[in-house]
Parts: sequence; structure tokens; C-alpha cells
Amino acid sequence: MAFSLARRALARTVAATPRGIARRAAGGELAAALGARAASSRCAAVPILAKALPVWTRPLAAAQPSRRWYSAGRSGAQAGDHGQVPPSRLWSFEEVKRLVQDNKAADGGEDGPKNVVIVDVREPGELHATGKIPGAVNIPVTSAVQSFHVSDADFEDMHGFARPPRDATLLFYCKAGVRARSAATLAQHAGWPSVGEYPGSWLDWEVHGGPVEKA
Repeated sequence: MAFSLARRALARTVAATPRGIARRAAGGELAAALGARAASSRCAAVPILAKALPVWTRPLAAAQPSRRWYSAGRSGAQAGDHGQVPPSRLWSFEEVKRLVQDNKAADGGEDGPKNVVIVDVREPGELHATGKIPGAVNIPVTSAVQSFHVSDADFEDMHGFARPPRDATLLFYCKAGVRARSAATLAQHAGWPSVGEYPGSWLDWEVHGGPVEKA
């Protein structure tokens, strides 16, 4: 206890000497210098952060709208201005009926209507059950979806008749119009630029009492 008190008294005595006073002054100056340096560093960091903030807070660039492209070979249908295949023509019941009548009257002669081939894309069993539009050929789009992408020889082996030429207009129909739309799109991409659809298809033909040919 006495030894501890003596050490404290000696420390106070040394601090009161000129050397002790100078040492304390130097220590204070060092602390002040370190504090000033730290403050300077913080101030210097502010412009850096201010310069970096606009980059961090910069709004993201608006996403560019995606463009849809259709691939078409040299024999493919010509795309429109925006890379889209032109829409197919929609035929009404009266137009299809008139086409059937004209084909029958001309009997396929050169004096007949334009080269329009009516294509029934239903399955063969459907045709046998209901019949078909007179003069139509059967190219099932569900079970023979590759029909427009194979060679002419392979097509004829598959279906038993020559494939319609690419300069012909193909008029597609099915039961209710859905498969006809798909078939028209497939044909366009395969190189038949002139295609048409009968949206009402067989159901509309049957309701209006159109002529029927047995399949």
C-alpha cells in the first residue's frame, strides 16, 4: 500500500518537472494532429462518395422491346416489314361454295378459277365419318405435320398424290378452324406464300348445307 502511494507521488513530481510538462504538451499535440488527420480523411471521402452516388443511383436503362423474327429459307415465304409472315386470307362459306361450283364446272380446265387447292387437315377417320368438301385433298396436320417439309417424293409416298405446287393457293379447313390456322402457318414457313383459311371449317359447312363428297 505504501509502495503504491510512493509511486503515485513520484509520478506527480515528475509530471511537475519541465521535462514532464514538455512531454505532456507533445502528447497533446500528437493527439490533436491525429484527430485533425482523421477529420481530413473523412472530409476527403465525401467528394468521392458524392461522385460515386450518381453511378449507384443511376436508373436502369429501359429494356428494349424484343423483336420476333421468323426464319425462312430461300424457298420460304417472304416476311413483312417487321419480320412477320403476312396473314392468310379468310374465306367465307359462300366463297368456298362458289369455288367448289367453279371447280366442278371447269373440271380442272385452264379456263377454270385460279389455282386454288382445298386442303382438309383432319385425320382420315374424321373424313370417313363425315365426308369432305368436294375436291378437297387430305393432308392431316396432326399425324403428318412434316408434310410440307419433306421432299416431293416422300410426300407422294405418304399421301398417295402429288404435293400441290408452291405457286398454288392452299385453302385449309378442319373441323372448327383451329388446325386449319396451324396448317396455314406451317405451309407459309415451308414456302407456300399464298394460303387461306376457312375459319368456320366443317362445322360451318355442315350447318349451311354445303355439298359433301364421300372420302
